[in-house]
Amino acid sequence: MRTNMLYPLYVWKDKDSAYGASFPDLPGVFTAADELNALPAKAQEAAATMYEGETHIPEATSIEKWKDAADYANGYWMLVNIDRSRINTKPVRLNISLPENLLREIDAFAKAHQLTRSGFLAQAALKAMAR
Repeated sequence: MRTNMLYPLYVWKDKDSAYGASFPDLPGVFTAADELNALPAKAQEAAATMYEGETHIPEATSIEKWKDAADYANGYWMLVNIDRSRINTKPVRLNISLPENLLREIDAFAKAHQLTRSGFLAQAALKAMAR
């Protein structure tokens, strides 16, 4: 499996809203960002969340496959590099110990950001390792 692939990302922006984006090649993967330059990182995060634990991640196609489709008529396209090696396709269970008050804070933060505890801890670890 190639680890880095350029996926077509369909982007739109409605008046007074954030940029919205979706991957035709990755059904169900949607993201949004207030700034256009934040979309690639948000797209990687959305793909990792959607395909966590899955055994197959679809291959990327070209923009030409999608550019004339009616569903994609009112926006524009970006190519976004998705590092498929950062998408964990096999979760591993582990046992860790944390201070109780820290665990409560983690859970509250994760819930407020629509994340699982595991998803939040994985994102925090990746950020700390600057990947």
